[in-house]
Amino acid sequence: MNLSEFITPRVIAANYEQTASNRIPYFGEGLFPAEKKTGLRLAWIKGYGGLPVSLAPSAFDAQATYREIGELSRFETEMPFFRAAHKLSENDIQEFLQVRESNEPYALAILNRTFDYLRDLIDGAHVVSERMRMSLLFPESGDMAISIKANGVAYEYDYDPNDTWKTNNYSALTSTALWSAASTANPIKDFEDMKNKAADVSGSEIRYAIMSAATFNLLKATSAVKNSIVSTSGVVQSYVTGARTSDVIENETGIRPIVYSKKYKNESGATKSFVPDGYVTFIPEGALGRTWYGTTPEEARLISGANTEVSIVDTGIAITQNVQIHPAVTNIYASEIVLPSYERMNEVVTLKVTA
Repeated sequence: MNLSEFITPRVIAANYEQTASNRIPYFGEGLFPAEKKTGLRLAWIKGYGGLPVSLAPSAFDAQATYREIGELSRFETEMPFFRAAHKLSENDIQEFLQVRESNEPYALAILNRTFDYLRDLIDGAHVVSERMRMSLLFPESGDMAISIKANGVAYEYDYDPNDTWKTNNYSALTSTALWSAASTANPIKDFEDMKNKAADVSGSEIRYAIMSAATFNLLKATSAVKNSIVSTSGVVQSYVTGARTSDVIENETGIRPIVYSKKYKNESGATKSFVPDGYVTFIPEGALGRTWYGTTPEEARLISGANTEVSIVDTGIAITQNVQIHPAVTNIYASEIVLPSYERMNEVVTLKVTA
């Protein structure tokens, strides 16, 4: 068996789908479910002022009063393209053939190691979409945008060009209200304030507050939270657990804190958090938008009937193989065209809690 003939896009996709059942989904996947569209143009409608407006009184047999559609904004852009590859060298193939002849279990181990190596391409594609979703959920300094720059390519998407969302939905604490000022901060009041803010802006009912572990630890350490957690004997607790803190916050405000601590490595290899420290984003129940996948050049070749093997993983990640004759190497490519839409952005509010 030739390694380069065995490891094909179809096999790689099947191997990934078999192991993906054990993968813990990214948090953003539930808030922005995946959708597929043809091409790379993305258009969606976003609105402001979600509060319902009462019907106007009318006399019988009178002309109806026409109402304005409301403040709607059409967002249209070209989705960004991402591609990376791994190479199976001549030496990789020789190593596989050598151990296959001596001991079959070692060949299986090499296959498993190779699949792990190639699975990294698909995992990297998932990182791209989660970075985008978290950039929208946690707009640093209130700037609702997606920015990815690498290899001389820069993608910039401004979801709030008129700063309407920033003006109405973003807040920042100052001075003694900062969560780093443990003795004077009052996160419970902040939760209530943001809940009211969302209701005033859009009529949305906030259900969850998402933050990093470091931000949650600041919340947990404040005197206001500690004083709300009292033992059955009426003694204030000097140390409280995260679970107890979350329960008390939810009981007091109706909002459940969610700590999201997953990390990734960016293009330069630096470890980054999907959720920045010092921010809390408050969201309602349900999906907030969609993660749209377009048609990659590799998938377009498959659709056109070209003589190539392409497999699609998780809605829109294309896996392609290219076998070179000289040198005899096999290249495996992963590519995607992806961008989230954010139809319910007006129902989401964000609070900066540190300086």
